[in-house]
Amino acid sequence: MGDLWAGLTEAFRLLVTLDRDLVEITLRSLQVTLSALVIGSAIALPVAAMLAVRRFRFRRGVIAVLNALMGLPPVVVGLVVYVLLSRSGPLGVLGLLFTPTAMIIAQVIIIVPLIASVAHQSLRDLWSEYHDLLISMNVTQSQKIRTLLWDARRALLTASLAGFGRAIGEVGAIMIVGGNIDHATRVLTTAIALETGKGDFALALGLGIILIGLAITVNLAIHWLSRTEAEGRW
Repeated sequence: MGDLWAGLTEAFRLLVTLDRDLVEITLRSLQVTLSALVIGSAIALPVAAMLAVRRFRFRRGVIAVLNALMGLPPVVVGLVVYVLLSRSGPLGVLGLLFTPTAMIIAQVIIIVPLIASVAHQSLRDLWSEYHDLLISMNVTQSQKIRTLLWDARRALLTASLAGFGRAIGEVGAIMIVGGNIDHATRVLTTAIALETGKGDFALALGLGIILIGLAITVNLAIHWLSRTEAEGRW
């Protein structure tokens, strides 16, 4: 018990004094995750809108696969990206393995199905309301998609924030493709695992407090954007 309190005390000291390692790791985590979020949202949101608007032969199958990929094990994603980016892999010549770029690629693969699936639910409901109006106006497919994306922007931001929450807490894939290299690819989750293994509970707890704070902030943002409390739903 004494070790726990000592670790918590030291962790708060590191937070208050803005310890250099702690700040560096936190900023790198945000850089990687926000980059993955922007790229993932740019891919997932148009795909979700297209699935809501267009009707094609294997549409239901694509939606089912997309929903299934929400539960894709991150370590499998990390393994696949590792094989692709390794020296003997097809993309090994790019030299991206054990770099922040490899970590961003892994996070994008993980969060795209989640963002697309959550966004599709909102866009499908909105499309049922807009369908007759947009058809009568004889607008193009791209105009339909742009209209849905704009009018559902609040719900889509909620979907993106859900992706951020998934990405910021990822450790398995990030550890595999990033290597947890100090001052290069070490982020919050991998640093917590390393420092805990080394017995440095102060830094691990400090990083954990930051990670919990980010997770709570994201969830509060999702709650506010969804306005569940105002509508009497939790």
